[in-house]
Amino acid sequence: MNRAAKSLLVTDLDNTLWDWFDAWRSSFGAMLSVLVAQSGVPRETLESEIREIHQKRRTTEYSYLLNELPSLIAAAGSRAPMDVYDDALHALHKARKEATQLYPGVKRTLVTLKDNGFRIVAYTESVAYWTEWRIKHTDLDGVIDVLYSAPDHDLPAGVNINDLRRRSADEYGLKCTEHRPTPRGAIKPSPEILQSILDSEKVPAEQAVYVGDSLMKDIYMAQQVGLMDVHAKYGEAQGRADYSLLQKVTHWTDEDVAREQALRTNDEVVANHVLSESFDSILDILL
Repeated sequence: MNRAAKSLLVTDLDNTLWDWFDAWRSSFGAMLSVLVAQSGVPRETLESEIREIHQKRRTTEYSYLLNELPSLIAAAGSRAPMDVYDDALHALHKARKEATQLYPGVKRTLVTLKDNGFRIVAYTESVAYWTEWRIKHTDLDGVIDVLYSAPDHDLPAGVNINDLRRRSADEYGLKCTEHRPTPRGAIKPSPEILQSILDSEKVPAEQAVYVGDSLMKDIYMAQQVGLMDVHAKYGEAQGRADYSLLQKVTHWTDEDVAREQALRTNDEVVANHVLSESFDSILDILL
């Protein structure tokens, strides 16, 4: 392997650069607890309704969620649930800010790679708005050169994204990182999208490295395209005891779940490089 030939790092984001699952679990759980306490709607009822909406909108980070839940609409009477249960949204946002943090050494490692001639590209399935928020919140705007993400979720007819925004327009969006959308509905593993990223960057596969936490999505995809693959094993979330909440309200359809299970039972995917403890170990592989 000629390490000196590498010039592009393509990195997953969620559970690779930060612990998305922990931030989602703590913030969503905080919101759900307040909703149950204030509305009197049983937790199981809310979870069932939430899953239906998440699947309709194809995301577990749906900003208009409360206003579409039948039980909350009934409980709120003539007012919008997002107004009646504003405390729940405050709990969500507070917990999200506190829990969204880079894994140790991530920013320092990315800066070191850039100093050594690497271009940094991120590729995620997460929707645009919250991905941009996490990049800004973790001070990676500009450290990441280009972001490829899913476009934002749909909204009900008659609702504009500006209806949900409370800050000035210049506080939204990335200032230094370029943001390019991936096709709506595309999910990993998508060798076609990864190849299109290489084509856009004008970098051949043998000069690129891919790092991600999922063997079946990230590593399999990288190997299909011919990139050096690096498994961020420290970020795997599926085996955690509290993963059940995500399963109860997931945006995945039954077909998606079956597909994921089929991928996970494929024991033929073996990473060529593994980061067992931390992201910064990638420096030992690349430099």
